[in-house]
Amino acid sequence: MRFTKPLAAVGLLAAAALVLTGCNSGSPASSGDDAAPEVSEEVALEGSPTFDAMQQRGKVVIGVKEDQPGLGYLDSVTQERSGFDVDIARWIAGSLGFDESKIEYKPIASANREQAIMNGDVDYYVGTYSITDKRKADIDFAGPYFITGQGLLVKQGGTDYQSLEELAGKTVCSATGSTPIQNIKENFPEIKTQEFDLYSACVENLVSNQADAVTTDQAILIGYAAQDPENLMVTSGPLLTEERYGVGLSKGDDALRAHINQLFTDGGAEWQRIFDKNLGESGIVVEQPQVDAY
Repeated sequence: MRFTKPLAAVGLLAAAALVLTGCNSGSPASSGDDAAPEVSEEVALEGSPTFDAMQQRGKVVIGVKEDQPGLGYLDSVTQERSGFDVDIARWIAGSLGFDESKIEYKPIASANREQAIMNGDVDYYVGTYSITDKRKADIDFAGPYFITGQGLLVKQGGTDYQSLEELAGKTVCSATGSTPIQNIKENFPEIKTQEFDLYSACVENLVSNQADAVTTDQAILIGYAAQDPENLMVTSGPLLTEERYGVGLSKGDDALRAHINQLFTDGGAEWQRIFDKNLGESGIVVEQPQVDAY
């Protein structure tokens, strides 16, 4: 999948979704709705080897991110997890009959996600995971459950880049294996790149002047800017790609994929509650995307 032109329509949707809650404390503030998802009883999901494995071990193992405020975040002091993706993961677990005490969260770097799913290291993955044709060759996706796009994070008071072309000769950092870094390598070879397992390492390099910009989904970048508004800002230009977040699943587990897609289709009110809790203080209404029943 190649992305070379700004997508104005995506910019309108993502801009609505991406003013994260005020989070100078390091984790985002919420609307105060901390209600746990409903846990289903006596769940039957025939034909899903992943669900059979969950039941046999008595818990669900979920791949997540933990350094993305507002999306997937682990507080190093309280050890509490928060964010839109984390709550989506909990919602799915509840629909499969697993409450919080029966969830094991496993942080997986972007470059290792497909392998972790293929190896059975996680039952499913929820963590700003863009659906692409390349990834669909190895795994399946449920969703999408959210749409955003590639943006740029720079130092406060720095250049407000409006396009990737303006970064020719500059150094841009992103996570290894992420679609934004692949976009730059494939389409903008004149840009120097840096790669780390964690976006937080890229942000550190930006602050210390070892990188000129950080690029990834704008939802993630606004979370970092909100943590350190004196030093960081998200550029005002249009979004550079469309990124459709999906739930990563084992290839061929059609029963589990259909279950999650049906959950998203029927659960508009719960999706909205989760969005409002984690990303809703922007005050702008965002529609839940329709699932792709490929």
